Amino acid sequence: MRRLMNVRWIATALVILLLSGVCVELGRWQLHRLDARKARNEVTRTNLAAPPAPLAEIVGPQRVIGEQHDWRTAVATGRYDSSKQVVMRYRNINDRPGFEIVTPLMLSDGSAVLVDRGFLPKQGGELAPSSIPAAPTGEVTVTGRLRRSERGGHTNGGTPDNGTARLINGPEFAPVLGLTLYDGYMTVTQQTPAADPAFDGFPGPEIDDGPHFFYALQWFFFALLAIGGLVYFSRRDVTGDNASTESESGSPEESLPPATTTAGSRSGADGP
Repeated sequence: MRRLMNVRWIATALVILLLSGVCVELGRWQLHRLDARKARNEVTRTNLAAPPAPLAEIVGPQRVIGEQHDWRTAVATGRYDSSKQVVMRYRNINDRPGFEIVTPLMLSDGSAVLVDRGFLPKQGGELAPSSIPAAPTGEVTVTGRLRRSERGGHTNGGTPDNGTARLINGPEFAPVLGLTLYDGYMTVTQQTPAADPAFDGFPGPEIDDGPHFFYALQWFFFALLAIGGLVYFSRRDVTGDNASTESESGSPEESLPPATTTAGSRSGADGP
């Protein structure tokens, strides 16, 4: 029985140590995420401060808007193709649900870039915008922020279906729209001719460290708590075992046989 209890105790201790190690690794992972976020924030600050430049000059011939381009201000001139416009569903800005209207801007080299022309707040329970402001005809110059293509893991929200989609994704839009698209898109900050006033603008980026540091502290605390609990209960078990051993063995006085009294017999022998 004693041996079985020892085996169980060792198994429990190993599980606790394993869980503590997992908590430590999760804490380190959060710190790595914090470092990555700080690096990304630095790129964002640099891009926000950079002066506007032509789209092709910023991105290059590969036409891929990467993390190093995120939030950079670009300028593109072309013509909107409203026939291939896509309504973005399930969008939310400042806790307001609504729609965003994405229209390809045809460029002089035959390629196109997706332009998010603005946000339309949802009116009641409508499933689609009641009216969409028309895109300007003729040549348009768009000044806007560059954004990477949105990706949602294994979902297919980036593939337009009946003129609607959930994610703005250049490579997934391209075969459906039949265009050579940039991998990424632009959000309008200024447009000539001017954008329709029915559109709401877009908020800037959130530049902060996020919750990663506090999440890391929580995981490290859980690891420390587990180790502390293991030490506490192991000490208590050892103390309990010692007390139990002493109780079973008894004190030295209690283990001695009772003394034999002979005074009475002598008294009897010496009496009358």
